[in-house]
Amino acid sequence: MTTTSQITDATIPIQIRRANRNRLRVTPGRRVFSVINGILLTAFALVCVLPFVNVLASSLATPGELATRPFILWPETFTLDAYRYILSTPTIFRALGVSAIVTIGGTFISLVLTAFMAYALSKKHLKGRRVINFLVLFTMLFAGGMIPTFIVVKNLGMIDTLWSLIIPVAINAFNFVIMRSFFQGIPESLEEAARIDGCSEFGVFWRIVLPLSLASIATIGLFYAVYYWNTYQSAILYINSSELWPMQVLLRQIVVVASGLNTNDMAVDIVPPAQSVRMAVIFVATLPMLLVYPFVQRFFVKGALVGSVKG
Repeated sequence: MTTTSQITDATIPIQIRRANRNRLRVTPGRRVFSVINGILLTAFALVCVLPFVNVLASSLATPGELATRPFILWPETFTLDAYRYILSTPTIFRALGVSAIVTIGGTFISLVLTAFMAYALSKKHLKGRRVINFLVLFTMLFAGGMIPTFIVVKNLGMIDTLWSLIIPVAINAFNFVIMRSFFQGIPESLEEAARIDGCSEFGVFWRIVLPLSLASIATIGLFYAVYYWNTYQSAILYINSSELWPMQVLLRQIVVVASGLNTNDMAVDIVPPAQSVRMAVIFVATLPMLLVYPFVQRFFVKGALVGSVKG
């Protein structure tokens, strides 16, 4: 004679199979939803991709075609004159080098400072933890402002140096919150086991916490890298020498010169470019981030979303 528990256990696989069968059953409403969802997502993807395709096609088109066609997705005649022009002047390479130094160095410094601060403030036994967390979160709502920040940077002697593009924005409060929440989700038993084996606090952080947090670190690292690569306002405020202009400032100067605006005080050694040259510069400035993003994109769901909903 079978017992009630045996009957229940025997019927569990059948119930699972039925649930899976019902879940996989395609109803007319589900088909309509899939079609509409596909159309909307395709349209949204085109809205995001078409402007970039237009920039690339315009950079490869001739000046005559650009004058007659306001929107180009495929040029009738391909030409590399714009890329030959911008690569023939050292200004572009100098600006790319400055942007690369600021992006790589700034991302490394920001990741180190953010990780150390987030790990320390994720510990509940740390004295003054709530006060420091409140001060960090307070900056997300109320910032110091442009003029006080400029005075601080000037008094620290960082005007006209690359440090002015890194130090004032070394720690982002939003990125700090995500990384702190991710650290709080790591089981404390792993850290306690490491301490029992003789690891110091830094050893626990280096050997246990960091290997488990690669997804969060990669995601936050991409956030910082994109921000540093697109640095514009800080460079306009703190950089006076044209030799230290990052790529985004040089791009702005090219657009200003091509627009025929007043450039008496602008040290630009590039002659007023055609529309194709401007498009080529935009493409060159965007390409590095496009090459890096696919390698880090797979960490987004685990690194950003999981870290943002914990804690």
